[in-house]
Amino acid sequence: MRLTGYEYRLFAVALLLFVVGFVGHFIYPMDPAALQDLVAMLGLHSNLGGNHFVDARAWLGIPNAADVISNLPFAISGIWGLLLQAKQRKASQRYVGREDFVLTLFFIGLIFTTIGSGLYHLAPSDSTLLWDRAGMAFAFAGVLGIAASERASARSGIWLGLASLFAGMLSLIAWSKTGDVLGWGVFQFGGMAMVLVLAITRPTTKALGISLLWIIFFYGAAKVLEATDSWVFEATEHLVSGHTLKHLVASLAALPVIFSLRRSVR
Repeated sequence: MRLTGYEYRLFAVALLLFVVGFVGHFIYPMDPAALQDLVAMLGLHSNLGGNHFVDARAWLGIPNAADVISNLPFAISGIWGLLLQAKQRKASQRYVGREDFVLTLFFIGLIFTTIGSGLYHLAPSDSTLLWDRAGMAFAFAGVLGIAASERASARSGIWLGLASLFAGMLSLIAWSKTGDVLGWGVFQFGGMAMVLVLAITRPTTKALGISLLWIIFFYGAAKVLEATDSWVFEATEHLVSGHTLKHLVASLAALPVIFSLRRSVR
């Protein structure tokens, strides 16, 4: 099938980001030392990008309990979304799901995020961080696929979702072998930049009408909370840390997807 001009542009941008991450790995790898220099230059706290978080309190024998338990909303949203998909399939035999694959990818990614991030925060280290980011890669790939399906075409959503998942996993392999997080950074932030551009374009016909801007808002707010982990902890008089709130706010990014899917089920 012939690609549309919109699809060509979408894939060209995705390819450009992949090339930037791949070539940049060999030209200027973002190793731990370079990452800490960047964090210091931006004036962010020194633990950002590391495995240390301000709220290390245990509860019911769970180490770092707040950061562990605050991942549960991801799984709740993921299961909720998968149940809505199943309900929609049952309600209509004609349902083939123009966004079914990417929605499933996204919801499964949320469940994987709870598992991976939960394991990571039980015992923060680079080895467990790999599981955390692997779950996030599924969710991010799902978001990119959803955005492309909503604004370009269903097939572009599937292709971009799969390509993004491949790129995300490749960046994690490179990071685990060399310590270079450039590829992961390009995947995450470059991908969200693509979502932002798609968000300001007109939805396609038969789209679910998912608010991409709300997804971006919650993602951005979560990143701010991640960068102000210690400040939030002190400002709330040790009630809650920025990183714990980051998990809770990031999980809200699933709501625009779930609410749009609920409307289609009715």
